[in-house]
Amino acid sequence: MSITLTKTQELFIQTKLETDKYRSVEEVLEVALRLLDEYDRADRQWIDSVRVKIDAAVAVSEHTKPIDGETFITGILDRFREVRETQQ
Repeated sequence: MSITLTKTQELFIQTKLETDKYRSVEEVLEVALRLLDEYDRADRQWIDSVRVKIDAAVAVSEHTKPIDGETFITGILDRFREVRETQQ
């Protein structure tokens, strides 16, 4: 495989090599790719976690009496006020 780096990317890699923490361009890229993989897995786990929470909320809402938007917002604002008052 052959890749072309931008000048900015080349400078970034060169800067990393100058720290003597990395021995080669390949090592810098290996670390970068490993971190990208970790990021992607963490992102997938977060998405899966949110989906589970949404599914649970939908399941609860199927057995809960509907509430109008104004009542819902008023309840949230009341809770914010209570928290603020207890912090003072």
